Amino acid sequence: MSCLQTIGDYGLRSLGIGERLLPRSDFTLCQHFTLIGSGMIWNIYFGVLALLAGFFLATALAMGKNATNPWVRKPAEWFIFVFRGSPLFIQFFLAYFLFLSLKQQIPALSPLTSAALGALIVLFLNTAAYSGEIFYGALRSVPRGDLEAADAYGLSGWNKFRRVVWPTMLRLAWPAYTNEAIFLFHATTLVFFSGFPAWQQRGDALYYANYFADKTFNPFIPYPIVAFYFILLTLTVIGVFGAINRRLNRHLPQDQRARMRMRPLLR
Repeated sequence: MSCLQTIGDYGLRSLGIGERLLPRSDFTLCQHFTLIGSGMIWNIYFGVLALLAGFFLATALAMGKNATNPWVRKPAEWFIFVFRGSPLFIQFFLAYFLFLSLKQQIPALSPLTSAALGALIVLFLNTAAYSGEIFYGALRSVPRGDLEAADAYGLSGWNKFRRVVWPTMLRLAWPAYTNEAIFLFHATTLVFFSGFPAWQQRGDALYYANYFADKTFNPFIPYPIVAFYFILLTLTVIGVFGAINRRLNRHLPQDQRARMRMRPLLR
């Protein structure tokens, strides 16, 4: 079997397109790269959708935590505390069994027990909590001079937030938010090792790497391939977020623009 044929058979295997049965023996390097690369589709799916949806909830959480009304502030504080204070792996387990219980009571909610929806919800809530704390810190750091200038121009309420507070908050938070985005994509590897099952062996990159490692008893080929794919994905995230960062800081002098720095984000 040629490598091109292998790519045609297994390139979209994680989506259920192509060859139904996984290779059983005589594994080639092309099969490793193709199947693990196919699984990366799920990692990108989880990361992109959770990041996009979590961005808006994170903004709302930051505003809620900054509110003076305790009925608004306390729920935002507790939401952030719970999701930042508990391990993501445990959140996957608890959510799966919660969704499983709901499925037994309400059959229409059965899609929640699938990784495509249930795990996505967990990642969405988790990244919203972490990003909300980042945005809250940036919101508290908006220079007073910017707020006074907005008041002097007669801006208030929504116009003040949209034109002054929100852009400045994003500019200050973006380097740290980039690290959160990178960590979120890395965290997607936990999905199929938690309670959410891989239906018909349609898993992510680490799922297929683990399959090869179990069959060959050699982890030194599949796992470095997973690392290679995630390094490429990380470089892509850095490039995209770096371009957005330059856009957010385009009005500042070159020496005052916030630089993108890679720092480990421990949870």
